[in-house]
Amino acid sequence: MANEDLEFMQIALNLARKAELNNEVPVGAVIVKNGKVISKGMNACILNNDPTAHAEIKAIRSAAKKIKNYRLNDCSIYVTLEPCAMCIGAIQHARIKKIIYGAADPKTGACGSVINLLDIKKINHHTKAFGGVLEKKCGQILKDFFLSKRKKP
Repeated sequence: MANEDLEFMQIALNLARKAELNNEVPVGAVIVKNGKVISKGMNACILNNDPTAHAEIKAIRSAAKKIKNYRLNDCSIYVTLEPCAMCIGAIQHARIKKIIYGAADPKTGACGSVINLLDIKKINHHTKAFGGVLEKKCGQILKDFFLSKRKKP
């Protein structure tokens, strides 16, 4: 694991903490190109009344606007939680080269935990995925969030 992976995942983790302050599921995402952060996103489904406002989607939209291209060639996305099927679809359509995620998602993970959409050979773009970067920290923020939700009346 490279130091830059830790650095970028820490930025995503800080975004997850900000999402949590908005009562959102704490997930953060960062898109990197040529070693530089070009966009950030955090969950905002509740805040925006938008089921598609996942951290990855928000980061993809921001990156595409910034570089003025709907293709995010040679970009990597760092996300604190394994992406779901919707986000994998967007990542593949954007032509993002690599996904680096923190915690696996045993309920909706689409990089192998529940389904592996990246292994479908008929899809014309193939993104690589690597999990486990700051896995304990990324998983703990989610565990704590849902535990606090269960305790509230």
